[in-house]
Amino acid sequence: MIKINLFMNLDSYMLPCINKKYLGIECPGCGIQRAVSLLLEGDFIAAFHMYPAIYTILILLGFVGINLFISIKNSLKIKIFLLYLNAAIIFISYIIKMTHIIH
Repeated sequence: MIKINLFMNLDSYMLPCINKKYLGIECPGCGIQRAVSLLLEGDFIAAFHMYPAIYTILILLGFVGINLFISIKNSLKIKIFLLYLNAAIIFISYIIKMTHIIH
Protein backbone atom coordinates (compact mmCIF):
# COMPACT_ATOMS: atom_id res chain seq x y z
CA MET A 1 0.00 0.00 0.00
CA ILE A 2 1.45 3.33 -1.05
CA LYS A 3 0.74 6.27 1.22
CA ILE A 4 0.84 9.67 -0.41
CA ASN A 5 1.79 12.21 2.22
CA LEU A 6 0.51 15.59 1.09
CA PHE A 7 1.64 17.26 4.28
CA MET A 8 5.18 15.87 4.55
CA ASN A 9 6.79 19.28 5.06
CA LEU A 10 4.23 20.47 7.62
CA ASP A 11 6.50 19.59 10.56
CA SER A 12 9.13 22.07 9.39
CA TYR A 13 6.64 24.94 9.82
CA MET A 14 5.69 24.21 13.43
CA LEU A 15 6.37 26.85 16.06
CA PRO A 16 8.59 25.86 18.98
CA CYS A 17 7.17 25.91 22.50
CA ILE A 18 8.79 28.83 24.29
CA ASN A 19 7.91 27.36 27.69
CA LYS A 20 9.61 24.07 26.84
CA LYS A 21 12.57 25.82 25.26
CA TYR A 22 13.38 28.08 28.21
CA LEU A 23 11.92 26.27 31.23
CA GLY A 24 12.34 22.68 30.08
CA ILE A 25 8.72 21.67 30.75
CA GLU A 26 5.82 21.42 28.36
CA CYS A 27 2.93 23.85 28.45
CA PRO A 28 -0.75 22.80 28.35
CA GLY A 29 -0.79 23.57 24.61
CA CYS A 30 2.18 21.40 23.70
CA GLY A 31 1.19 18.83 21.15
CA ILE A 32 -1.68 20.62 19.46
CA GLN A 33 0.30 21.44 16.31
CA ARG A 34 1.48 17.85 16.00
CA ALA A 35 -2.06 16.61 16.65
CA VAL A 36 -3.39 18.77 13.80
CA SER A 37 -0.61 17.44 11.59
CA LEU A 38 -1.54 13.88 12.50
CA LEU A 39 -5.20 14.63 11.76
CA LEU A 40 -4.30 15.95 8.33
CA GLU A 41 -2.31 12.77 7.70
CA GLY A 42 -5.33 10.68 8.73
CA ASP A 43 -3.85 9.24 11.92
CA PHE A 44 -6.81 9.98 14.19
CA ILE A 45 -5.82 7.78 17.13
CA ALA A 46 -2.28 9.18 17.28
CA ALA A 47 -3.75 12.70 17.16
CA PHE A 48 -5.88 11.90 20.20
CA HIS A 49 -2.89 10.44 22.06
CA MET A 50 -0.81 13.50 21.17
CA TYR A 51 -3.43 16.02 22.35
CA PRO A 52 -6.64 14.59 23.85
CA ALA A 53 -8.62 17.85 23.52
CA ILE A 54 -8.15 18.03 19.74
CA TYR A 55 -11.59 16.66 18.91
CA THR A 56 -13.52 18.76 21.40
CA ILE A 57 -11.66 21.85 20.16
CA LEU A 58 -12.70 20.97 16.61
CA ILE A 59 -16.30 20.51 17.77
CA LEU A 60 -16.19 23.92 19.48
CA LEU A 61 -14.69 25.62 16.42
CA GLY A 62 -17.20 23.92 14.14
CA PHE A 63 -20.10 24.94 16.37
CA VAL A 64 -18.91 28.55 16.54
CA GLY A 65 -18.45 28.58 12.75
CA ILE A 66 -21.93 27.20 12.12
CA ASN A 67 -23.39 29.57 14.68
CA LEU A 68 -22.03 32.52 12.69
CA PHE A 69 -24.41 31.66 9.87
CA ILE A 70 -27.25 29.81 11.61
CA SER A 71 -28.98 30.95 14.78
CA ILE A 72 -29.01 28.08 17.29
CA LYS A 73 -31.17 28.07 20.39
CA ASN A 74 -29.12 28.20 23.62
CA SER A 75 -25.92 28.64 21.63
CA LEU A 76 -24.26 30.65 24.40
CA LYS A 77 -24.86 27.85 26.92
CA ILE A 78 -23.53 25.28 24.46
CA LYS A 79 -20.41 27.37 23.77
CA ILE A 80 -19.76 27.84 27.48
CA PHE A 81 -20.22 24.11 28.08
CA LEU A 82 -17.79 23.28 25.27
CA LEU A 83 -15.27 25.82 26.60
CA TYR A 84 -15.42 24.32 30.10
CA LEU A 85 -15.20 20.80 28.65
CA ASN A 86 -12.10 21.75 26.65
CA ALA A 87 -10.51 23.44 29.65
CA ALA A 88 -11.16 20.37 31.80
CA ILE A 89 -9.74 17.97 29.22
CA ILE A 90 -6.66 20.14 28.68
CA PHE A 91 -6.10 20.53 32.44
CA ILE A 92 -6.57 16.84 33.24
CA SER A 93 -4.42 15.63 30.36
CA TYR A 94 -1.70 18.12 31.33
CA ILE A 95 -1.71 16.88 34.93
CA ILE A 96 -1.50 13.27 33.72
CA LYS A 97 1.32 14.16 31.32
CA MET A 98 3.27 15.96 34.03
CA THR A 99 2.86 13.15 36.59
CA HIS A 100 4.27 10.69 34.03
CA ILE A 101 7.26 12.96 33.47
CA ILE A 102 7.93 13.38 37.19
CA HIS A 103 7.76 9.66 37.98
